[in-house]
Amino acid sequence: MSLANLVTQYIVQYGFRIMGAILVVVAALFVAKSVGRLFERWLNEQDLEPPLRLLLLRLVKALVVILGLLIALDQLGLQIAPLVAGLGVAGLGMGLALQGVLSNVVAGLSIIFTKPYRVGEHVSLLGVHGDVAKIDIFTTTLMHPDHSRIVIPNRKVVGEILHNFGTIRQLDLSIGVSYQTDIDTTLRVLRDLVTRHPKVLQDPAPMIGIAGFADSSITLSIRPWVQVAAVGTAHSELNQAIIQRLQADGVDIPFPQREVRLLNPS
Repeated sequence: MSLANLVTQYIVQYGFRIMGAILVVVAALFVAKSVGRLFERWLNEQDLEPPLRLLLLRLVKALVVILGLLIALDQLGLQIAPLVAGLGVAGLGMGLALQGVLSNVVAGLSIIFTKPYRVGEHVSLLGVHGDVAKIDIFTTTLMHPDHSRIVIPNRKVVGEILHNFGTIRQLDLSIGVSYQTDIDTTLRVLRDLVTRHPKVLQDPAPMIGIAGFADSSITLSIRPWVQVAAVGTAHSELNQAIIQRLQADGVDIPFPQREVRLLNPS
C-alpha cells in the first residue's frame, strides 16, 4: 500500500474524530468563559470574600474545561475510565506530598467561610497583632503598627485563640488632678475637648469620669473610641490637647509628695 493510500486511510478513519475532538475543546473553552462570566456576576452579589470568589470562579471554569477534555478524549476513542483512575491515584499521591499546602487551603476556606476576621480589622493572635491587610487561600497578612508585614500560614490560625478588636478601638487615657479641683467643671471641659477632636468617634460615645483616688490626686479616665488606623496619632494628640487645656484653665496637676519628719534632729 502506498504512502498516499495510508494517509488517506488515516484521514478517513481518524480525521473526523480529531476534528470532533478539536471542536469539543473549543466549545468547552467558550462555554467555560460564558459560564464563568455568569457565575462571576452571581458571585459579586454574594457576601463572600474576594479570595473565595476568585477560587470558586476558577474551580467552575476548570470543571467545565476538564469535562470538555474528557469528552474530546472519548471522541478520539480513548478509554476514559483508566485515565480517571490514574488521575485519582496521582491526585492521592500529590495530596500526601502536599499535606502542608492542602492544610493551608482547608484552613483558608474555613477562615473565609466562618469570617472570624475581615480585611481592615485589628486582630491579635499567635503573639502578634496588626490590621488584617489580606486574606487568601494560603496565608493571612497583617500590617503591624510599625508598617511591617506579618504573613501567617492559615493552618496556624485555625484552632488558636484570636482577639478581634474590629475596626475601632477604645483609647485608655488618664490624668491626675488636685483634690481642690472643681471636678464637675473639669469633666465637662474634658468631655467637650474630646468630643470635638476630629479623630474621636461620636458613636460609641466617649467614656469620661473618675477612675480612682491616689495619694496626691484624683485620677480622671478618658476613654474615647477611634478608628484602628488612627490609634497612634489620636493617642498622642489627645494627651497633648488635654494637658494644654488643663494647664490653660489653671487646673493643678500635682506630683506625688511625701512628708518626711526627722525624729532626732542634730
